[in-house]
Amino acid sequence: MLKNLIVVVGSFIIAFAFNAFLVPHEILSSGISGIAILVGLITPFDTGILNFVMNVPLLILGYYKLGKQITLNTLVCVLSLSVFLYVIPAESITDNILLSAIFGGAIGGVGIGLIMKYSGTSGGMDIIAIIISRSSNFSVGLLLTGMNSVIVLISGMIFNWEIALYTLLSIYLTGKAIDTIYTNHEKITMQIITTVAEPIRQELLASIYRGVTVTEGYGGYTLEKKYILMMVVTRYETAQIKQIVRKHDEQAFINITQTIEVDGNFARNIH
Repeated sequence: MLKNLIVVVGSFIIAFAFNAFLVPHEILSSGISGIAILVGLITPFDTGILNFVMNVPLLILGYYKLGKQITLNTLVCVLSLSVFLYVIPAESITDNILLSAIFGGAIGGVGIGLIMKYSGTSGGMDIIAIIISRSSNFSVGLLLTGMNSVIVLISGMIFNWEIALYTLLSIYLTGKAIDTIYTNHEKITMQIITTVAEPIRQELLASIYRGVTVTEGYGGYTLEKKYILMMVVTRYETAQIKQIVRKHDEQAFINITQTIEVDGNFARNIH
């Protein structure tokens, strides 16, 4: 319930950044939302409705690649963001386009970062960025900045190149804000000590694109047989892993430590 509330608050922050800073100056945002703004500016269709329709196929992709929980949180975000974009009037707070690009990009990034931090995405290209990030060493913010370069080009061709530069500045600040709040792309070692290793192992391999090492042990006090599951993951994956573990074993012991360096194949071969 708390996570859904945070996702709704994050969605409101994103919609406020769009309609109070970016849309009035025809500055685009990142991802599908940016494309929705672009189409909304040149057609009579509402931005909120466009945002929802464009996100549907990516939500389906997220369900199969990121798992049910993240997809449900993302659906809450897409629905609430679409509603807020429709309800909040697109009226500029300031006539200064530079200030609008700076604050719109940064505030929007704060909203997206909050949503991602609590096991969700704001939809659209966030889903693609997380999927790619899980099998590479690129941060989500960097991936989003790179993928959204095409929006800058489209903005320049349709409007003008000055607007495109403001859009680039906004997208860059959004990516930096996301990485600051969401993750510093730190590597984390997780040790899970449990008596029900197999269902946990299976769901981890189905949901998290990392390898899992399983060893046997026993409790020093009870002498009960235990299983130790060890994974090296990124910080943003820890919340989802803990949810999976608690789903199968409320009494499991989880030890999380920061990893200084990883030498070897960090992403599991999923082919």
